[in-house]
Amino acid sequence: MRVILVGTPDDRRRLRSSLGEGVEIVAEATTLAEARLASADDEVDAFVLPATRRAGDDEEPPPEPLTPREIEVLSLVADGLSNKAIAARLGISPQTVKFHVASISGKLGAANRTEAARRAIQRGIVAV
Repeated sequence: MRVILVGTPDDRRRLRSSLGEGVEIVAEATTLAEARLASADDEVDAFVLPATRRAGDDEEPPPEPLTPREIEVLSLVADGLSNKAIAARLGISPQTVKFHVASISGKLGAANRTEAARRAIQRGIVAV
């Protein structure tokens, strides 16, 4: 997965140390706007931002839990696989994957697959 780290130098240092194998940092930026500009020239799968939660703050869980299959699909999305690749790996159609991604995004309140993966990682639903 190709990512751009976003945040202060200290935030980016912490993010770098928390990323798992298979994550390639293609750029770093101070702001999300700067990261979006940097991503125009590169193929980027995600922007990685520091968590904004403070000690004692609990993020609300999704109103409806994810199914085991949705978690499986979400894990592959977080790994950077396309719908077609996920479909081949799971033995389902790309349309079914698209349906699962839409359901996951709705349950997590995410606007797209990248945001769904980010929210799932932050909530500990999947790991990268």
